[in-house]
Amino acid sequence: MSLNPDLKSVDCTACGAGLDVLGGGRVTVHICPYCGTELDALDSYRALRKFNDIARPKTPFPIGTKGHLFGADFTVIGLLQHREFWQGEAYTWLDHQLYSPTHGYAWLTIEDGHLVFSRRYRGGGGWMSTQWVETADYPPELQVGSERFRYYETSTSTIIYAEGEFTWAPQKDERTTEVTAISDTAGMGFSETGTEREIYRMTYVPPAVAEAAFGIKTGLLPRGVHALEPFKEGPNHRFLTMAGIGFAVLSLLIGGTLAARPGQAVVSDERISIGQLPLEISFVIDTPDRLTRIDLAGDTRNSWAYFALELEDPEGEPLFEAGRTVEYYFGKDADGRWTEGNNRASLTFRPEVAGEYTLALSLEEGGHWQPVYPKNNTPAGPVFRQLKMDIRSDLSSGRWMLVLAVVFGLIGGYPLFRKYWHDYRRWRGSDWTDED
Repeated sequence: MSLNPDLKSVDCTACGAGLDVLGGGRVTVHICPYCGTELDALDSYRALRKFNDIARPKTPFPIGTKGHLFGADFTVIGLLQHREFWQGEAYTWLDHQLYSPTHGYAWLTIEDGHLVFSRRYRGGGGWMSTQWVETADYPPELQVGSERFRYYETSTSTIIYAEGEFTWAPQKDERTTEVTAISDTAGMGFSETGTEREIYRMTYVPPAVAEAAFGIKTGLLPRGVHALEPFKEGPNHRFLTMAGIGFAVLSLLIGGTLAARPGQAVVSDERISIGQLPLEISFVIDTPDRLTRIDLAGDTRNSWAYFALELEDPEGEPLFEAGRTVEYYFGKDADGRWTEGNNRASLTFRPEVAGEYTLALSLEEGGHWQPVYPKNNTPAGPVFRQLKMDIRSDLSSGRWMLVLAVVFGLIGGYPLFRKYWHDYRRWRGSDWTDED
């Protein structure tokens, strides 16, 4: 404890500057912001050592700033700047020592424009050591209360600047190693400095919340997504997810039911040889304004055939001209046997009137990829020998219901994608690597 709990100010014993005493009875050292001298609060503020040799870092929370955060009144009583070297780059962050007469001591950290509030945690749950991390095959996890914390990173830093009051004596360039594990909403820091070990529970503080709590404008511009930053659900997150997925499933069921309707056979298993082409086939449609499908199935082998189709309505007027290709290839190479193409083709149309329709079918062109039986350079036979035709009417299409299912799926999946993308960005900074 300090010598006089009622003391409100002192003069620096090194430079004479007036210093406010803000930190309560557990303060042990006070570092002068003017000359950088560390003063012993337990021994009449005797000068111990020169601490700072760099300029004071800029902060929106100077010593003496007061605010109300997480249900308690806090005052900023100290400032530490840390530095860590990682993969050839230097990273710095600012820790603000906070003091509350009713809730004790805490920290407010600025890192990449983000704010993190942390306090010592003494509720148990175990210790995550660097040895455990280094020897684990999978990221270590700890159950703390009702939350599951998973390993995120290990950092080793030193203090390069200190100012104000602290409950321990900071040592310049003393190494502190901290293992961090995070859950969906918070973090646990397992800190080790020399022989001292502490556990901290960390909570993300949005800049707007901090500005309202301390009555200031921070000017902070957070970069990216912080590891402790929880996902913010939109006002209709759950509704959009459940409704979108539910309607997508319903649309798929309706679309599948429509597509599965067998319809009515008007031409069944009509066999056509190559010598019969060109030819005309007549068929009767009893249910107009419903889909009719013409199915072709050939026997091409390492060849292709292009068929022209012309359809006339019951009045003898041309309804459409179209073409379809059937093709099939196979072979064997260093990777094994392979096949390509499909000997089937189809054409769907919607007849407007009932009556007898006439279909003209002809073979326009075809060709071989290679002889089917290349022994002794034997020429290939015809591109196909037999064509099977089926025509079915009174069909339904589920295509638009499938399109609607995709739309609903996107609506329902968008909130889930936001959550996935947020979590991906949170975990992207983890130093855990899976090694074979």
